[in-house]
Amino acid sequence: MATEVTKEFTQGLPKAELHLHIEGTLEPELKLKLAKRNGIDIGQETIEEVKETYNYNDLASFLAVYYPAMNVLQKEEDFYDLAMDYLRRAAKNNVRHVEIFFDPQAHTSRGIAFETVINGLYRATVDARALNVDARLIMCFLRDLSRESARKTLEEALQYKDKFIGVGLDSDEHNNPPMKFFNQFTEATKHGLHVTAHADIDQKNSIEHIRELLEVIGVERVDHGTNIVEDPDLVEFAAKKEIGFTSCPLSNSFVTPFMKGKEVLELLSKGVKVSIHSDDPAYFGGYVSDNYYAIADKYNLTKEQVVKLARNSFETSWISAEQKAIYIEELEKYAKEN
Repeated sequence: MATEVTKEFTQGLPKAELHLHIEGTLEPELKLKLAKRNGIDIGQETIEEVKETYNYNDLASFLAVYYPAMNVLQKEEDFYDLAMDYLRRAAKNNVRHVEIFFDPQAHTSRGIAFETVINGLYRATVDARALNVDARLIMCFLRDLSRESARKTLEEALQYKDKFIGVGLDSDEHNNPPMKFFNQFTEATKHGLHVTAHADIDQKNSIEHIRELLEVIGVERVDHGTNIVEDPDLVEFAAKKEIGFTSCPLSNSFVTPFMKGKEVLELLSKGVKVSIHSDDPAYFGGYVSDNYYAIADKYNLTKEQVVKLARNSFETSWISAEQKAIYIEELEKYAKEN
């Protein structure tokens, strides 16, 4: 039996995107354009050749492609163009609110100033208002770098605190548990910043890491994190605390053919505020509406379930109760009319 949900329905659905790495929106066309603009030899001359390099089969091989691709990002204008490219697509996907991850250490480690990165991205979030997209920034720590690197990054970032709303944690989780960055999370919250962190799917010590995030660090959201279903007590805790879980079906499908759909549905049925997002869409074959449709199609979701996922995205976003109410009213109207 096919799902009653159409691609058109998921595209028009008002939604918030809360798990989106701006560096992961670097489409081959823009990568080639920026390489030429900045005089960088990336070893490819055509868009087709660039596309062929977007090839991997696990987290490590993905990261081996992902980080070198960033070398084309050199100037403030490059970061602006990267973000605006994504935000135009977000508008077409009816993303009403987006909280964008960015990885400053991936740029400062290669000689790009923090100021260059955040000013380019922030300027795009301001200009996105003309697209009817409300956009904010979340600064992530690279967990496979040292805690000292994270400390210095946060210290520098606090000069620009008016330009981002929270901190996150991403990159290779193996041997890099959340508690490694306990001090940085604590310091961030002292300065009024929100906190989230990745708990990638099917990693070693997944449950221990999720427990650290929920019970010790006290994050407001967990990115991915669907392995929590292995511990019913933690699931109950997450539901009670209204913790958001940001699942990304298409990127999950590179790790498991089941895209963690069963886990998403289980969490949804148990009152956990799980929602759907696109992660690194240029690399995983689809933007947020494609992710909604992929899980709806594979698991025969009802419109009510899809609308609930979208509602969760607004409810677990870091905006005011008044803004949430406006977006949720828009969502409910859309659901009734479609």
